[in-house]
Amino acid sequence: MMAETKYYFIGIKGSGMASLALILHDQGYEVAGSDITQYTFTQTPLEAAGIKMYPFDAANLHEGWTIVRGNSFEDDQVEVAQAIAMGLDIKTYPEVVEQLVNETTSIGVAGAHGKTSTTGLLAHVLGGVEPTAYLIGDGTGKGIKDARFFTFEMDEYRRHFEDYTPDYAIMTNIDFDHPDYFTGIDDVRSAFQDVANKVKKGIFAWGDDAQLRMLKTDVPMYFYGTSTDDDFRATNIERSPEGAKFDVYYHDEFLGNFATPLFGEHGVLNSLAVIAVSYFEKLDLDLVKQELLSFTGVKRRFAETKLSDDIVLVDDYAHHPTEIKATIDAARQKYPNREVVAIFQPHTFSRTQAYQDDYVDILDKADKVYLTEIFTSARETTGAISSADLGARMNKFQGILHEDSMDQLLDLHNAVLVFMGAGDLQKYEEKYKQLLNA
Repeated sequence: MMAETKYYFIGIKGSGMASLALILHDQGYEVAGSDITQYTFTQTPLEAAGIKMYPFDAANLHEGWTIVRGNSFEDDQVEVAQAIAMGLDIKTYPEVVEQLVNETTSIGVAGAHGKTSTTGLLAHVLGGVEPTAYLIGDGTGKGIKDARFFTFEMDEYRRHFEDYTPDYAIMTNIDFDHPDYFTGIDDVRSAFQDVANKVKKGIFAWGDDAQLRMLKTDVPMYFYGTSTDDDFRATNIERSPEGAKFDVYYHDEFLGNFATPLFGEHGVLNSLAVIAVSYFEKLDLDLVKQELLSFTGVKRRFAETKLSDDIVLVDDYAHHPTEIKATIDAARQKYPNREVVAIFQPHTFSRTQAYQDDYVDILDKADKVYLTEIFTSARETTGAISSADLGARMNKFQGILHEDSMDQLLDLHNAVLVFMGAGDLQKYEEKYKQLLNA
């Protein structure tokens, strides 16, 4: 990248875009951008870095800037159209990320679930041992001059991740998500196959995933998990309200006893993937051990707030059944003596329709369930299913929440309230906190 390049981001508050803007800012480039004016949690780090953000307006664009175009913007969007008319250099988000991929030893993290948590853990551990740049889907990014490693999320939606050629890939799972784009599980697997074909050195994949085991690759593929046929194995796992301890083997080689403060089975699996990368990059595993212990998690992934002696609030991005199951599992592990209350905001009509049976089964694993109305997207404002339809099929369903009816939750005691969803769930959390403190 040329030092004099100035980058203007169209859609700078998007989670990946915000991370990328922070990386380029850290590397010394001038960075600005535009987006919607309403608050998003990704704008706080941008503001802290002094990066200017504007409402969408053709007048924002100036000669000499390189435009980074968010994945969701078409040619007729006001600023994109202006950039085209002005003949500015326009790059897509994946194109700019690929520049970083080629400058470092890069590790891309792919998967229907667990991408953000795994990328965050990898960035934390590698960054504690060697200079590491990272791009995480919770809106955080860090650029380092002369970084040895670059770790980043590779999103399968609309096959965006097919532009990347990382040295290594971690693949956490293949699951049917984004029913508005993919036709089914075979279509999703074909996208992962395309990415696997572009990896340069090796792939680390979760061994229990039958879809991942179907991939055919030219580079070595190493499976991690808890089974005897996995290459990297966790054994003697001890889970407690403090986290988990486990032994790690690479085939018959004992790599040591490791511990993580993370909860749920995925905490151990994500740690295994990070240990596997570290092993192949010949990092000191004693240092890796220390870094694993100090990881506290990423934004909106099991983010806890203690509201009183008997109420803990957990905020989590979980919106797919597999993610919800993992989050409830983690809450049970950490708080075995509390009532687990699930508060779920279904995300888009198409996803709610496609997974309704799974949502009913998995949410019923909580002690009580509340739902908000379905969060709509710009692409999809109506549908043939409602939250009330979903709730009617559950045994543990307690009611529908609106911002003006959050007092339903004030009767809960000795409980962990798990708020889950990918929409605007925080407004319900804030209302509940206000009522609790009133």
